[in-house]
Amino acid sequence: MPSTMTLAILLFALTYVLLLVLPKYRAHVALGAALVFVALGILPLAGVPGAIDWNVLLMIAGTMGTVFLFIESRMPALLADVLIDRMPNVKWAIIALALFAGIISAFIDNVATVLMVAPVALTIAKKLGISPVNSIIAISIASNLQGAATLVGDTTSILLGGEAGMNFTDFFVYKGQPGLFWVVQAGALVSGLILLVLFRKENRTIHLEEKARVDDYFPTALLLGTILLLILASFVPAGSKPALTNGLICAGMFLVGLLREVLVRKRLDVARQALRDIDYFTLLLLASLFVVIGGISEAGVVDEIAKGIQSLGRGNVFVIYTILVWISVLLSAFIDNIPYVATMLPVATSLSHAMGIDPTLIYFGLLTGATLGGNLTPIGASANIAGLGILRKEGHEVSVGKFMAISVPFTLAAVGTGYLLVWLIWA
Repeated sequence: MPSTMTLAILLFALTYVLLLVLPKYRAHVALGAALVFVALGILPLAGVPGAIDWNVLLMIAGTMGTVFLFIESRMPALLADVLIDRMPNVKWAIIALALFAGIISAFIDNVATVLMVAPVALTIAKKLGISPVNSIIAISIASNLQGAATLVGDTTSILLGGEAGMNFTDFFVYKGQPGLFWVVQAGALVSGLILLVLFRKENRTIHLEEKARVDDYFPTALLLGTILLLILASFVPAGSKPALTNGLICAGMFLVGLLREVLVRKRLDVARQALRDIDYFTLLLLASLFVVIGGISEAGVVDEIAKGIQSLGRGNVFVIYTILVWISVLLSAFIDNIPYVATMLPVATSLSHAMGIDPTLIYFGLLTGATLGGNLTPIGASANIAGLGILRKEGHEVSVGKFMAISVPFTLAAVGTGYLLVWLIWA
C-alpha cells in the first residue's frame, strides 16, 4: 500500500476517533484534519474549492435561517394546537404530535421541529397532570425518522442530493420508481402502529382551551415558496442551470425574509437572531469534512474501503446491501450520522461502480440505515438529545432504558420496513 494512502488512513482514523471523543469540538477537529491533509499535500490546495460542496452548504444555511423565521411566526405551534384539539385522548394526541412532527421535519431541520412541537406536548402534560416523557420521546424519534423523506428534510438528505445529483422531486419519484419519500412514509406507518401499541393505556381525554396566535404569515409563504422553487428548478435539466441553483434558492429566500424584517418590519433584533441561529458549527464541520473526504479520495482510500466491503460481502449484492444498512444502523446509534454519511456516500459510489450496479440501491440503503438508525439510542441523533434536554429542564431525567423501550421497537420497525422496500424496489 502506498505511503500516501497509509498516511491518509491514519489521519482519517485519528480524525474519527477525535470526533467521537470530543463531540463539542467536532468542527475544530475536522478543520484541523482538513488543514493537515492540505499541508501534507494529500489534497492539493488547488483542489480544496472543488472538494467542498458549496451548493449543500448554501442549502443548509438558507433553510436554517428561513426555519427560524417560520418558528418565530408561531405558525407551527398553531398547526399543532389545531391538530391536538381534534384528538379524543392522550394516546391519539401523542400519535398526532409524533406524526405532525414528522411531517414538519420532512421539510425543516429535525432539532428545530422538536423545539417547535415539544412545548405543545408539555402544555398538554401540565394541564392533565401527567408525565410528558412518552410524548417528547415520540416527537423526537418521529422527527428524526422523517428527515430522510425530502431533499431539505435533513443534512444527510442534502448530502445525498449532492452526491447523486438528485433534485427535490427525485425524492418522490426517481428514475420512474417510488423515491425515498415513500419508503420513509411506509416506515413511519409501521412504526406509528408500534407507538399505538406502546401507548395503548394512555386513554385520558384531552381538550385545549387556548390556541397559539399567528400575526405574520409571510414566513410560512417564504418556506412554501422555497419548496415550490426547488420543485420548479428540478424540472430544469442539470446542464441548463448553475450548479448552485438549489443553494441559491434557499439562501435567496432567507435573504428576502431578512430584508423584510429590517426594511419593512424594522425588527433588526429578529434579523440578527436569525443570522445567529444558523448552525455555523455544522457548516464548518461539513466544509472541513468535504476537504478530508476529498483527501482520502485523492489518496485512493475510498476505493479501498469499497473493495473491502465488496470482499466482505463476497460480491453478493444482497449481502453487501444488508451489511451496509445494518452496520449503518449500529454505527449511527452511537455516532453522528452527518460525518458518517458524508464519508460513506463516496464509498457507496465507488462500490456501485466497482460492482457495475445502479448506485441507487446502495445510496437509499445507506440513508435508510444511517438516518433511521440514529433513533436507536438517546445519543444517536441531535433531535433525541434536544428532546431529552427539554425534559431535563422540566425536571424529568430519562434513563437509557426508558428511552430505548420506545426507540428500539420504533427504529427496528422503521428500518426493517425501509430495508425491505428499498430492496424490493431497487434491487
